[in-house]
Amino acid sequence: MALPKAEIGVFGGSGFTSLLDGAEEYLIDTPYGAPSSPVTIGEISGRTVAFLPRHGQKHELPPHMIDYRANVWAMKELGVSRIIGPNACGSLQPNVKPGDFVICDQFVDRTSGRKDTFYDGPVTTHISSADPYCPTMRQVAIEQARALGITVHETGTVVVIQGPRFSTRAESRWFASQGWEVINMTQYPECYLARELEICYCNISLITDHDAGAEGIEPVSNDEVVRVFAENNENVRALLHAMIPALPEARPCSCAHALEGASF
Repeated sequence: MALPKAEIGVFGGSGFTSLLDGAEEYLIDTPYGAPSSPVTIGEISGRTVAFLPRHGQKHELPPHMIDYRANVWAMKELGVSRIIGPNACGSLQPNVKPGDFVICDQFVDRTSGRKDTFYDGPVTTHISSADPYCPTMRQVAIEQARALGITVHETGTVVVIQGPRFSTRAESRWFASQGWEVINMTQYPECYLARELEICYCNISLITDHDAGAEGIEPVSNDEVVRVFAENNENVRALLHAMIPALPEARPCSCAHALEGASF
C-alpha cells in the first residue's frame, strides 16, 4: 500500500497525537532501519502533519540509542518539507527560567559516535550548517509564542551532550561560561540530518530545569524534568497548534537548497 503524503513533521512526545484530526498510524521502512515508532498522520487546520515520538511510543529509547537517520528519512519518505522539534531542555543561564521557551538559532555538538550523515560516499558532500535552524519557521514560532503569552527567548545556543547522564558541575559551568543558553541530548544530529535532506527544521526548547552548574540551585533530576515538562505540556501543544497553520506555503529560505554546490 502506498504511503500517504504529509507536509509538516513533528518529533516529540506521545501526547501530541490527540491534536491530529483523522489520525492513522503507518509503519515505514527506511534504508537505516525502522524509525523509533510507527508514524501517525493526521491534520491540523487543513495541513497534513506526520508525528513521530523520537524516544519511541513508551519512551524506551534513550538519546544515544535513537536512530536519528531512520527518523528523519521516514519524514522525507512521506514528503515532509518542514519539521518542528520540541524537546525538554535545561537552562545554562539565570535569565532562562523553567517554563520558558527558547527558539534556538545555533547548536554546539558534544556528542560522540552517533550516525550523523546520509552522505558516506562515494560522492563527497559538505553541507553548510552555519545557520542550522530555518529562519522562516523560527520567526513563526516566536510570533505565535508571543501571541499565546508564552515567555519566549528569540535566540539561543543549545549544547548537545551524549547522555544519558546529566552534566557534572564542572561541565555545566564550562558550558555556561561560553554564553550558551540551553543544554539537551537530542538536537544533534536530528536538526542537521534534516538539513542534509533539504528539510526545514525548527527547534522549540522547553526549559524544565537549571543545569548542575548554577550556584545555589539543586542539580537537575529526572523527576524534576518530568514534573515541569508535564506542567507546561499544554503550552507546547498550544504553540504547535498555532504555529502549523501559520507556516507559509512557500519556502524562501536556504534550507530548501542546502545541497546546491555541496558535492564534489
